Amino acid sequence: MGTENLTFVTEFILAGLSTNHRKTQILLFLVILLVYLFTLVGNLTTIVLVRTNSHLHTPMYFFLMHLSGLEICYVTTTLPQTLAHLLSGNGSISFSRCMFQIYAFQSLAGTECFLLGAMAYDRYLAICHPLVYTTAMGRWCQWQLASASWVSGFLLALINVVCTLHFPFCGPNHLNHFFCELPMLLKLVCADTPVLEAILLGTAGLAILGPLFVILTSYGLILSSVLRMQSTSGRHKAFSTCASHLVVVTLYYGTTFFMYLIPRSRMAPDRDKKIAVLYAVVTPLLNPIIYTLRNKDVHKAVTKMLKRKSFE
Repeated sequence: MGTENLTFVTEFILAGLSTNHRKTQILLFLVILLVYLFTLVGNLTTIVLVRTNSHLHTPMYFFLMHLSGLEICYVTTTLPQTLAHLLSGNGSISFSRCMFQIYAFQSLAGTECFLLGAMAYDRYLAICHPLVYTTAMGRWCQWQLASASWVSGFLLALINVVCTLHFPFCGPNHLNHFFCELPMLLKLVCADTPVLEAILLGTAGLAILGPLFVILTSYGLILSSVLRMQSTSGRHKAFSTCASHLVVVTLYYGTTFFMYLIPRSRMAPDRDKKIAVLYAVVTPLLNPIIYTLRNKDVHKAVTKMLKRKSFE
C-alpha cells in the first residue's frame, strides 16, 4: 500500500477496566481512588520514617526509601489517567501522551527490577558477610547501586520507545487496556514486528531475568548460610529479614514475567489487563505494608514519632 493512502493514528482509545456501564465505572473509580491514596500515604510514610529516624539510616532502608519513591512515581504514571477516564467515560489519549506514558512506566518498572536485585545483594552481604558488610556496603556503594538501577531502567525503556517510533500506526486505534503498554501497542503496528518484538524481549530479559538471577543466587547463598547457623534466634532473624523482600519479589516478578516474557494468548483477551492490575495497582499498595507489617525497627520508629508528636 502506498504511503499516500495511509491514515496515521493521532490518538488511541483505551478500553479501560470495565464496560460502558456508568455504575460500574463509578464504583471502580472510587476503589482505584482509595488504592491510589493509600499507596501514596503508605510509601510517603515509609520515606518520612527513614529520613527522620537515625536508627533506619542503614543500607536496607536506604534502598527501601528509593523503592517507596519509585512506587509513588510508578502509580502516578497510570492511575490518575485511569481515574479521569473512569470519571468521564472517555478513554481517549493522544499518540504523544501514550508514548510518554509507555516510556515513564517502562523506565520505572525496569528500575524496580534492578532495585530489587540490589536489595537482594544487600541482604546477601548482611547475612553471609557481616564482618565486612559495613565496609562493602558503604554510602558510596549504596549510591552506585541505586544510580545504576535508575539509569539502567530509563535507558532500556528509551531503547524500546525509540525503536517503536520507527514503525507506523495506521490501522485500528483501540487498546484493550487501561493504560498504554508496549506489548499491547505492538498489536496495532501496521508492519511486521519480529525485529521489534525481539528487541522488546531482549530488553525485558535484561530487566527481568538479570536481576532475578542475582536475587535467586543471593537467596540461595543466604539459605545455605542460614542453615549452617547454630543459633535458632539468628536463623529466625535472618529469615524474617528476607521474608518481606521475597514476597515482594514473587508478586512483582511473577506478574511481569507473564506479561513480557510469555507469548500472548488469543483465547483470553482480558488476561493481560488482569495481570497488569496486579503489578501496576496492587503491588505498589502492598509494598509498604509487606515491608513494615512484621518489621520491629519500623514499629519502633512509628512509636517514637507518635510519642514525639504527642509530646509536642
